[in-house]
Amino acid sequence: MDNHNHNSHKDPKTVYTCPMHPEVKQDNPGRCPECGMNLVPMKKNSSPMIHKGHEKHQGHSTTMFLRKFWVSLILTIPVLLYADVVKKIFQWSLPDFPGSKYLPLLLGSIVFFYGGWVFLKGALREIQGRLPGMMTLIAIAISAAYFWSVYAVFVNKEALFWELTTLITIMLLGHWLEMRAVSGAQGALKELSKLLPDTAEVIRNGTNKIVSLSELKENDIVLVKPGGKIPADGKIVEGESDVNESMVTGESKPVPKKITDSIIAGTINGDGALKINISKIGEKTFLAGIMRLVAEAQTSKSKLQILSDKAAFYLTIIAIIGGIVTLIAWLLAGAEVSFAVARLVAVLVIACPHALGLAVPLVASISTTKAAQNGFLVKQRTSLEAARTINTVLFDKTGTLTKGEFGVVNVWNTNGQTQDETLQLAASLDVLSEHPIAKAVVDKAKEKGLSLKEPKKFEALKGRGVKAIIDDKEIMVGGPILLESIGVAVPAEISSQIQDAGRKGQTVIFTLKDKILLGAIALADIIREESREAIRALKEINVKSAMITGDSEDVAKWVSQELGIDEYFARVLPDKKSEKVKELQKRGLKVAMVGDGINDAPALTQADLGIAIGAGTNVAIESAGIILVRNDPRDIVKIIKLSKLTYVKMIQNLFWATGYNVIALPLAAGALAFRGILLDPAIGAALMSVSTIIVSINAVLLRGRKL
Repeated sequence: MDNHNHNSHKDPKTVYTCPMHPEVKQDNPGRCPECGMNLVPMKKNSSPMIHKGHEKHQGHSTTMFLRKFWVSLILTIPVLLYADVVKKIFQWSLPDFPGSKYLPLLLGSIVFFYGGWVFLKGALREIQGRLPGMMTLIAIAISAAYFWSVYAVFVNKEALFWELTTLITIMLLGHWLEMRAVSGAQGALKELSKLLPDTAEVIRNGTNKIVSLSELKENDIVLVKPGGKIPADGKIVEGESDVNESMVTGESKPVPKKITDSIIAGTINGDGALKINISKIGEKTFLAGIMRLVAEAQTSKSKLQILSDKAAFYLTIIAIIGGIVTLIAWLLAGAEVSFAVARLVAVLVIACPHALGLAVPLVASISTTKAAQNGFLVKQRTSLEAARTINTVLFDKTGTLTKGEFGVVNVWNTNGQTQDETLQLAASLDVLSEHPIAKAVVDKAKEKGLSLKEPKKFEALKGRGVKAIIDDKEIMVGGPILLESIGVAVPAEISSQIQDAGRKGQTVIFTLKDKILLGAIALADIIREESREAIRALKEINVKSAMITGDSEDVAKWVSQELGIDEYFARVLPDKKSEKVKELQKRGLKVAMVGDGINDAPALTQADLGIAIGAGTNVAIESAGIILVRNDPRDIVKIIKLSKLTYVKMIQNLFWATGYNVIALPLAAGALAFRGILLDPAIGAALMSVSTIIVSINAVLLRGRKL
């Protein structure tokens, strides 16, 4: 459902509230986070729900249901002991006393008004909001049973007090159990808000001061001690430590952090003390972005959820009509009024679409949480639903399959020199340059533990390279043009390797000492190790891979062969990427596009599923339906697996919720009464509660599944 369009037509004076939990209020349609019911439109008379207060209310209302259940149960026991059904079955009853025939009336009235009031109040709100549903059905059922029973006491007919009290008691228990399941399912999302510390130690004017998070300002320097939580996004200005980022990225391994590295609010510092320059606070932080996306996903609906909402609404209408028809039919057939009313009550209770209304949203809530725990964020539920049908994943090359930065891929030596000397001398000159290629050479030398020598008389050779004096020798580093300019030829022993590197689109630089060639270094955009695993894992689940790049045919061919990609598109301009997506779709393929969400926006939107990779701190990428927190393409396989698991759970729940109603409704109406098979209202209530609990437990089982 397009929430934006829907909201644009709503009355600005309307607030949406839960029939059962009137304290829950919000400006947009959706579901109650406590019981999963549809929120109904009401005239605005108070401010929208505040999250923290709402969390307190959730615990309060769950306790309230439990308290009402115990009180109702205690009062129901004597009503049962005085009921005719107990006398018939056990041939025993409590001794009568003056006025004992009014005891069920007294206790039944207390249970009706004390225990049943939440259902009556909920029904009133549903009717006011013109969305009759579960509360309306329960209210009609218990009201019919109660008012008939009051009348029956005074005209010596059979009352339904034991059915009424057991019905309300079981309903209260069912709601309590179900609310516990719902709150448990959403608990992990609430943990996000608990990730931030309450205070921060800020350094101002040379003194340390403990302040609340609301007092933090951008460019403040905060001290985070070992084991402390990071209070806001920023950059490290002093100290080194390993930081646990699992709560926002899903990555369990602590990440080493040093000066100038970015750091995220809510992550946990390791053993080292850190001083952090705060760059983003409050709503601008990465964690706040995640919470916004989670909230957006929770209000968005999948196609299955829209279907179940419609089914629940029609079931309510069918139940009310069916209940009235059942009552009239039994009365016309000459049945006792008490029997006919009992059939009406049983039909209304059995048909409560609670299990159906909860079947999909509870699974969706758990899957959104599970996604966040596994390092990806679902912006729209329809995107997660679409992932199960994907049969082709189209990757943008740079920054997705590759790191988007140069790295040394090969070193060749000649003239009896060693590879280490070729690399060491090149790095000794390149350390003075800011060029990405020079940086890659220096990084490789440091990685190999080579000590750099101090160059003298450093000089940049325009368009050719650099030269300097090291150990009284003239050292030169540059590309093929440098060799041509000084008349040095590439020896045959490394000529074929260098030509092959050129075909792969690699950059080759040469190291010379006193105009004698020592060797060559090949550099390329580094392929992520994770990319190999991602492509392999996609093959295992029978999903094809494709790659799109603006690079040359040679580079594209080399990368796709290295990774085992099924198909590639080379020399594609950013504005033409969406055309390649359409080309794949015209072949009948369901395409997931994976890109960085910047120049890939049109392609991400065109694809059946848009996935933005490497969200970093720019988490709110509009064009993608799913956002990967980490720069890890392996998480795409997790998305597809979670989508399939979620869909299976939703179908199982819908099948159970509707199947149960199809079988139980005719039995409640008395279709098999001639065979002596009847469903009493209390048994109907028990079955309805059990059905709801089964759906809840089945949904919660999703939490334990590994991706």
